[in-house]
Amino acid sequence: MTRTLVAGVDSSTQACKVVIRDAVTGELVRQGRAPHPPGTEVHPDEWWTALQAAVEDAGGWDDVSAISVAAQQHGMVCLDATGTVVRPALLWNDTRSAPDADDLVRELGNGDPEAGAKAWADAIGTVPVASFTVTKLRWLARCEPAHAARTAAVCLPHDWLTWRLRASEDSTTPDLTALTTDRSDASGTGYWAAATGYRQDLLERAFGRRPLLPLVLEPAERSGLARGGQVLGPGAGDNAAAALGVDAGPGDVIVSIGTSGTVFAVSETPTADPTGAVAGFADATGRFLPLVCTLNAARVLDVTARILGTDGDGLAELALSAPAGADGLVVIPYLEGERTPNRPNATGAVHGWTLANSTPAHLARAAIEGVLCGLADGLDALVAHGVAVQRVVLIGGGARNAAVRQIAPAVFGVPVIVPEPGEYVADGAARQAAWTLLGEAEPPQWKATRTDRYEASPTPWVRERYAELRDLVAQRLPH
Repeated sequence: MTRTLVAGVDSSTQACKVVIRDAVTGELVRQGRAPHPPGTEVHPDEWWTALQAAVEDAGGWDDVSAISVAAQQHGMVCLDATGTVVRPALLWNDTRSAPDADDLVRELGNGDPEAGAKAWADAIGTVPVASFTVTKLRWLARCEPAHAARTAAVCLPHDWLTWRLRASEDSTTPDLTALTTDRSDASGTGYWAAATGYRQDLLERAFGRRPLLPLVLEPAERSGLARGGQVLGPGAGDNAAAALGVDAGPGDVIVSIGTSGTVFAVSETPTADPTGAVAGFADATGRFLPLVCTLNAARVLDVTARILGTDGDGLAELALSAPAGADGLVVIPYLEGERTPNRPNATGAVHGWTLANSTPAHLARAAIEGVLCGLADGLDALVAHGVAVQRVVLIGGGARNAAVRQIAPAVFGVPVIVPEPGEYVADGAARQAAWTLLGEAEPPQWKATRTDRYEASPTPWVRERYAELRDLVAQRLPH
């Protein structure tokens, strides 16, 4: 019996992953992967090259009927009138536009930052920080006016990749009006709101004019056909795709430990947080996805393991051999600045260093607890905005670390569900592709993945000590 296959793409910060699944059952048929170059500024052609390599690694997709692309959010992709990329894309973790974010907030409040933050939250559900596309566009207009003048259209990473897949092979002038996006990714730009659509006035305030923007598709609405004839789904931002990949519903809170750390929940109602801690995003199903994001997550674990001369498994073994609270050693993991709290120029710090806790095991434990404490603050912020929490689902590369899985419920103070390791962003994109192809009212119900449940006695003193010290971090001068 011939199966109908669909493909999901996760074009993340560090790599491109492709999964090919059965459209009806969700069974994984094959998968592939290819790396992205490092840095916070990447030419989109690198994503395209990696996508081709990942597809080849997955055995090709000529037998696939539908494709959907999920990708890192916020990245600024500028195109000229011919469809040529104007400059390398600034990624979500590029913080050079932090002063521009501050300026935009003050301007909308007529010089009052608090009033401006409330005005932004009321307008789009979020307060812009350096990650957001709108602040990067202000930076471009201010610092690279020639590139800004050349820009005819602005899109996001998943928009650009979907557009490239759709483009005709014999077209010499790609059609910019064929650019599409979806609600989830559009909600991270800083100039789109679920209630009103694009806020062109905010875009013009940031950029000085109104370039062409992608058409925002509804969930499961077709973007068009790929060169090989496959149906193209609308795609999604990575977190919204992950929520779809784990089949999250209202009451579920997902904690993802990847390059960034994210805490998000599927909600029936939108949020608007004037403090900026909770971003009022949309999800990939027509609901909402209030989200808290930290810049520092799995890479903190990676660099700590490297300092200690070990790998992830060794880091876990060391951490679990140290006591909760690491005998007073606290790591504030702001190695690349921080988004939540909004401290783009912050640095990391180690507090409470004594002779008694000067061991590799204590440092390993403190690093893991530091990352988890930052995410626990995000969980608290969601609860403070009325998000119901029935279960916490832990995903991402960092969730594969045995110490993270065992320490997380102690820090969060609630049991933690960990699905079996997988590419949940790509899986969500594949599920969306199947949804788009099948034309049903709801996403297909695929077989649930195996999950493990972790419980531990809460360690509130770990968070209390972290909270005492997180505001003492140093601020370096902006680049």
